[in-house]
Amino acid sequence: RAGGGQCPWPPRHPGSRTAERSGGSSSAMEELATEKEAEESHRQDSVSLLTFILLLTLTILTIWLFKHRRVRFLHETGLAMIYGLIVGVILRYGTPSTSGHDKPFSCSQEDRPFTTLLVNVSGKFFEYTLKGEISPGKIHNVEQNDMLRKVTFDPEVFFNILLPPIIFHAGYSLKKRHFFRNLGSILAYAFLGTAVSCFIIGNLMYGVVKLMKLVGQLSDKFYYTDCLLFGAIISATDPVTVLAIFNELHADVDLYAVLFGESVLNDAVAIVLSSSIVAYQPTGENTHAFDAAAFFKSVGVFLGIFSGSFMMGAVTGVVTFTKLHCFPLLETALFFLMSWSTFLLAEACGFTGVVAVLFCGITQAHYTYNNLSVESRSRTKQLFEVLHFLAENFIFSYMGLALFTFQKHIFSPVFIIGAFVAIFLGRAAHIYPLSFLLNLGRRHKISWSFQHMMMFSGLRGAMAFALAIRDTATYSHQMMFSTTLLIVFFTVWIVGGGTTPMLSWLNIRVGVDPDQDPPPTNDNSAQRNRTKQESAWLFRLWYSFDHNYLKPILTHSGPPLTTTLPSWCGLIARCLTSPQVYDNQEQLREEDSDFILNDGDLTVTYGDTTITANGSSGPHTATTNLDSRRTKSSSEEALERDLGAADHEVTSRGTRMLQLSCSAAAALSLKRGT
Repeated sequence: RAGGGQCPWPPRHPGSRTAERSGGSSSAMEELATEKEAEESHRQDSVSLLTFILLLTLTILTIWLFKHRRVRFLHETGLAMIYGLIVGVILRYGTPSTSGHDKPFSCSQEDRPFTTLLVNVSGKFFEYTLKGEISPGKIHNVEQNDMLRKVTFDPEVFFNILLPPIIFHAGYSLKKRHFFRNLGSILAYAFLGTAVSCFIIGNLMYGVVKLMKLVGQLSDKFYYTDCLLFGAIISATDPVTVLAIFNELHADVDLYAVLFGESVLNDAVAIVLSSSIVAYQPTGENTHAFDAAAFFKSVGVFLGIFSGSFMMGAVTGVVTFTKLHCFPLLETALFFLMSWSTFLLAEACGFTGVVAVLFCGITQAHYTYNNLSVESRSRTKQLFEVLHFLAENFIFSYMGLALFTFQKHIFSPVFIIGAFVAIFLGRAAHIYPLSFLLNLGRRHKISWSFQHMMMFSGLRGAMAFALAIRDTATYSHQMMFSTTLLIVFFTVWIVGGGTTPMLSWLNIRVGVDPDQDPPPTNDNSAQRNRTKQESAWLFRLWYSFDHNYLKPILTHSGPPLTTTLPSWCGLIARCLTSPQVYDNQEQLREEDSDFILNDGDLTVTYGDTTITANGSSGPHTATTNLDSRRTKSSSEEALERDLGAADHEVTSRGTRMLQLSCSAAAALSLKRGT
C-alpha cells in the first residue's frame, strides 16, 4: 500500500483467483501463470503496434493510388481516419473480452487517491497504478477487453513523441519569402484572431450550457472556465488538407502563405491560451466567478509562457552550431537530438514545448542549416519530412480508433450543434473584421474571395485533438473531447473534400508555383518597390541587423564583421567572424561580377556615338562608364534576394543587356552603311 491505512483490495491478477496451495507445487504453478500472462501481454503489445503499422501502410498505398488517379476529394488524413474507424469497429465488436470482472472494494480510511498502490495478498505484494476516476454510474462499464486497453495510448505520448516532429517540420520548412511578405497579416490572424475566436466560442458555449441545464440535459458541473477552455482548444486550426490541395494545384502564393503562417502560429497561441485559462484561479469561495486579479494573472501567464518558450526555442536553435562536417551521420544525429530536446526542455521548465520547438525550427532553418554539410542538409530535410508524415497520419488514424475505443465518451446533441454554430461564428468574427482592418493599411488588399476561402479553410486537426485528449478526467472535459472528435471528422471530410470546388467557385487562381514569385516585369524599379512595400518595415529593420551582425557570427554567410562594425572593433570583429565568411564573400563577389550590372555599367562606343545599356545614344564621352555605378548595401541586396526580387532583377537586367546588344548591332550596321 502507498499512503496510510489498510486497503484490502485484491488485484485482477489471475494469481489472485488461484487457490492457495502449500509447498513448492503451489509456487511453481503461480510462477508459470505469471510467465504465461507476461507472454500474453507481450503478444498483445506486438499486435497493437502491428495494427497501427498496418494502418499506416494501407494509408500510404491508398495515397499512392489516389495520386495516381488524381483524386482530390479526400486527403490522406481523411483516409487515415476512415481506416482507424474500421479497425476501431473490429476491435470493439469483433474481439471478445479477455479479462475478468473487477470487484470494487472500499478504502474508507483514505481521503484522496494515490498514484501507486502496493496491495498485500496472502503475503505477496502487488503494485497498481492510478488510471483515473470512474463515475459511480459507470462502475460496471470498465473496459474488460485487454486488446482495447493496449491500443489506448497515454495522452502524453501525443505531446512528447508525436507532436514535436509535426510542429518542428512546420517551422523548419517555412517559406520565408512569402511568409515575411505577409508577416503583419499573419501575426494579426494568429494572435488577435485566435484570442477573439476563443472568447466568442467560449461565451456562446456558456449560453449553450445554460440552455442544456434549463432543459435538463446537463448531468454534472460545467463551468464558464470550461467553456473558455473549449474555445481555446477548438480555435486551434489545422488546414493540412486545404494546404496540401493548394500545394498540389499551385494556388495563389499569398493565400497559401497567409493560411500556412496562421496555422503554424495559431497552434502555439491556442496551447498557451489553454494553459492560461487553466491557470485562472479566482480567490474566494466561488472559484469559477470572474475576478480581475485572476484575469490579469492569466494574461501575465500567457505572456510569460509564450515569451519564455519563444526565447528558449530561439536560443536552442542558435546554439545548435555543429562542426562535424566530416561526419554527416553524426552531424544529422546531433541536429535531430538538439531539436527534439528543445520540446522536452521547455516542458520540463514549465513552458510550452510546442512554441519552443516551432521557433527552434524557424531559427535552425535560418542559421544552423547554413552551417550543415550538403549531405546533412538533405538528410535533415528528408528525416523531418518523413517523421512529420508518419506522426500526422498516426494521430489521424488514432482519432478514428478512439471513437470506438475511448470509454468515456459523452455525446450531447445540443452541445454538438451549439459547438458547430459557435465555431462558424467565431471563425467569421476572426476573419472578416480583421481583414477589413488589415486592408486599411495594405497596398495589396485581401480580396473577398481570399477572405471566404480563409473562412472555409478553418479545419480542426491534430492540435485540437491532442489538447482535448490531454485531460478527460471530468464530465465537462469528456464532453468536450467527444465533441472535438466529431468536429475534426466533419471538417476533414466535408470541408477538406470541398476545397477544390470552392477554389473554382471563388475564381482563385491556380497553377502558380508556391516556391516561385509571379513572372517578372520590365519595370525593375516597380518590382523592387513592390518587394519593399510587401515586406513589413519591422522585418526589414531586423533583417538588416541580422544580415550584418548575426549571420557572420552564427553562420558562414553574410558580410564580414570587419566591414560592418566600427574600425575600433577590429579585434573583436576578426575573432567573431568565421574564416569561411571571407571565402564565401570573395566567391560571391567573383560570381556576381559577371552578370550583376546596372544601366550605367556598360557603354558601347563607335566613333562619336555612345550607346548606353538603356538604348540611348549621345556624343562620345568615354569608352566605359564605371564611375556611375550605383551601389546598395549588402543587406538590401540580400533581402531582395531572399524575398525573390533579386532573381527578377537579374532577369530584367539581362533583358536590358540583350536590348543593348540589339541596339549596338543596329548602330554598327547604320554606321557601316553610311
